[in-house]
Amino acid sequence: MSDTPSPDRRGYDPLFLALPVALPAPTAARTVRLLTYTHFSVLLDPVRRLALATGVNIDGDRLLDLARGDDWHLDPRVLETEQAGAELYARNDLDRGHLVRRRDPVWGDQVTAQRANDDTFVFTNAAPQAADFNQGETLWSGLEDHVLEYARAGGARISVFTAPVLDASDPLYRGIRIPRRFWKVAAWVAQTGGEQALRAAAFVLDQSPQLDAIDVRASGPDSPPPLGPFRTFQVPVTDVAALTDLDLATLSAADVLAAAPRTAAPAPGSAAPAWIPLRSAADILLG
Repeated sequence: MSDTPSPDRRGYDPLFLALPVALPAPTAARTVRLLTYTHFSVLLDPVRRLALATGVNIDGDRLLDLARGDDWHLDPRVLETEQAGAELYARNDLDRGHLVRRRDPVWGDQVTAQRANDDTFVFTNAAPQAADFNQGETLWSGLEDHVLEYARAGGARISVFTAPVLDASDPLYRGIRIPRRFWKVAAWVAQTGGEQALRAAAFVLDQSPQLDAIDVRASGPDSPPPLGPFRTFQVPVTDVAALTDLDLATLSAADVLAAAPRTAAPAPGSAAPAWIPLRSAADILLG
């Protein structure tokens, strides 16, 4: 099932970059809801009630700085029972974490930018996260800015894909399984020897050590699992594909990390040998 795009909410544009990049899709048959917004799209898993994938186009030269707002709302195009709404975040320390970052689609003329800003506060674009990431929040939320600055010579445009890793072993809370991991892949076009080439970089945010240390079932209906500081890694795009069962073939072929032998996706809380721990933006490899 997919929504009917309105003229002003066409969603993620696969032709936004100089080279085509499709919105990631499941590699096997799976029920999803494709929802388009202003400059971004959400592929919703109605069973998990969270996004399986999101995709946003960012025009770095046309970004506007607008007031944040905080009008979180359900999307009327899908059933309330297919979304994780306000009840998940009530009376606890869980944060309604943006998947598509609020400022990323906020570009263009004033009306369009404001509509994009408002669109990011839909619950289909949220996932439960720690209310306080401490230093990990700055690193994770700044990845788009870092990649955008690096890619500026190629046109100051990037496309970013983000979502939770929807693992069957994630702990259950108020009918929603709380994700242990989040993933992000950024794509841009680089000028190489007078020719254009697609580039991509993938990242994983891991909160598993904090979740594994507790008995979630004993925490009670109003005591969510504590979500402590996350670890951030740069990873092969193929590992994100393995974790998510999404088709990332185009992005995998453009991965800036040196080709490495394919390894099985590591268990939550552990990292594959090819995963690079990130402590600051200086650790990120983009070229």
